[in-house]
Amino acid sequence: MRLTSTSIETNCAIPERCAFGIPDANAHMRFGENLSPQLAWSDIPAGARSLVLLCIDPDVPSVGDDVNREGTTIPRDLPRVDFGHWGLIDLPPTDGGLAEGECCRGVTVGGKSDPPGPPGTRQALNDYTGFFSGDPDLGGEYYGFDGPCPPWNDERLHHYHFVLYALDTEHCDVDGKFTVADIRSAIDGHVLDEARLVGTYTLNPEAGA
Repeated sequence: MRLTSTSIETNCAIPERCAFGIPDANAHMRFGENLSPQLAWSDIPAGARSLVLLCIDPDVPSVGDDVNREGTTIPRDLPRVDFGHWGLIDLPPTDGGLAEGECCRGVTVGGKSDPPGPPGTRQALNDYTGFFSGDPDLGGEYYGFDGPCPPWNDERLHHYHFVLYALDTEHCDVDGKFTVADIRSAIDGHVLDEARLVGTYTLNPEAGA
């Protein structure tokens, strides 16, 4: 199975147009165009009944006390956790793809309640929902794709894993307000094959690999 993109080059920086946050000389960060990337897939295995697409950043600080805090940095060796940026399920098990911007254009403050996507598909709450919880300006339910916005004071370069899974089930077994983590649990034991594309991003010009 193959996953390719004209928006993202493997192991290279994700373009700012596909990011939630971009560098700002005065405020460290401002909202970007937040375009969902172009993606294409092929060589789907025989027996596949549906596809699932996830985007996960495994480099998110496990402790948030110093996130975006003036006068300090987040050390590279701090333990990290996963952050789900996108969960798109019930894609048909055929060669296909998504155009750049097809599933997201711009930052929707408070989150998208009904993100665009291919007919018949469903999309998860991404982890900006929890990150902005309690914020009077940004809080809300963030469905669908929202791109990179790592802490601007993080010493670590963040890696964004776009992963396509071929499943032996016609529908992913999640309902209601499901998350990327819920999808990962639901597909356990049902994956026939997977393909992966990794891009990088940082808001800190001094961040290391």
